[in-house]
Amino acid sequence: MAREDLRLELGVLIRKVVNDNKKSTTKGLRVKTNGSEQVVNLTVSPLEDPEMMRGLILVQFEDVETFALEAQSSKKKSKSVSRLEAINSELEGELKSAKEQIQIVVEEMETSQEELKSTNEELQSINEEMQSTNEELITSKEELQSLNEELITLNSELQSKNEELSEVNNDMKNLLDSMQIPTIFLDKNLKIRRFTPYATKIASFIQSDVGRPITDIASNLEYESLVRDVTDVQRTLVFKENEVRTRDGAWYLMRIIPYRTANSTIDGVVMTFSDITDFKKVQELMAERTEYAESIIRTIREPLVVLNGDLRVVSANSSFYRMFQVTRKEVEGQILYDMGNRQWDIPDLQNLLDDVLLENTQVEDFLVEHEFPRIGRKRMLLNARRIEHENGHGQLILVAIEDITNDGIYEKGPS
Repeated sequence: MAREDLRLELGVLIRKVVNDNKKSTTKGLRVKTNGSEQVVNLTVSPLEDPEMMRGLILVQFEDVETFALEAQSSKKKSKSVSRLEAINSELEGELKSAKEQIQIVVEEMETSQEELKSTNEELQSINEEMQSTNEELITSKEELQSLNEELITLNSELQSKNEELSEVNNDMKNLLDSMQIPTIFLDKNLKIRRFTPYATKIASFIQSDVGRPITDIASNLEYESLVRDVTDVQRTLVFKENEVRTRDGAWYLMRIIPYRTANSTIDGVVMTFSDITDFKKVQELMAERTEYAESIIRTIREPLVVLNGDLRVVSANSSFYRMFQVTRKEVEGQILYDMGNRQWDIPDLQNLLDDVLLENTQVEDFLVEHEFPRIGRKRMLLNARRIEHENGHGQLILVAIEDITNDGIYEKGPS
């Protein structure tokens, strides 16, 4: 911003004040302005007060044009020798100023050379560091290239695993759907992890219920201890089975088992519900039929006894207990031949019952005469036939006994 005639001297004074922190002045500087010449005194001062101004530099320009005109007028009146002295004095001042400027420039050059030397050393150090860094980058590039190849291989393996996992998920989904068994997966916080489409028969599930606690879902079960049973299974790791009924009258066999991960960690439970509605109906029907048959048997006056395939007593009617003077505890579950101090250990009777089991023969009016400890000698007609068990497992023998002790002599073999 300074004029050309001021620029050099102003820069010298500013640097001098910055270095020495002392006021410096140069007088009689000639500055060209608008085709004429102006004389100024240039003063540069460091500021110390106030404290907020500390560190700033004050530059002052003092106009000496008036004094220069008076000096010029005086010079016209004086002799030429005085003019030469003035010129000489001015030249000496300019020479002194030039020397000072040269000295400052030299000092600045020396400082700059030292700074350049230091900078050069730093640059050399930086260059060495950059060279070392470059070598490290080359090594890192090779490592990255090797790592990239490994990542490509790993990515291929992951892609293959993802495809296998997707296939396994599809197989699992189709398996669960094809089983048509309501299944609910819960995590260890009793939150829904997954459920099969048929689980909507158990509760009002929608897809957004995944992640919600099972206690927040409206259940169709008439079962109050579900949460307690699930918690017990997680705590004891022992599965539970219960027959539960829905509000619409359907029956299910509920099975709760621990959910085990691949590393055998317990992470919730799995609940399955097998529809046993038809079985319960058959069971109720058979119970009705059994009750009906037992009521008929109870009304029959003849002694009746039912044996299983091992010839153990399954049941007997009141007439049997009354006739042979035994109790239910003494009879049920006992082998026929061992009852009452082996009073039924009759060889012909054993052969008869074996034939009934093996050959499905029907025995009518088989005569047995035997001495019983409690009731004395008895003459009886036995009728026996094989019957199928209600659940289809094993065989039973129904034996009917007719007391003919007082009916005279009666002999008839098996038919």
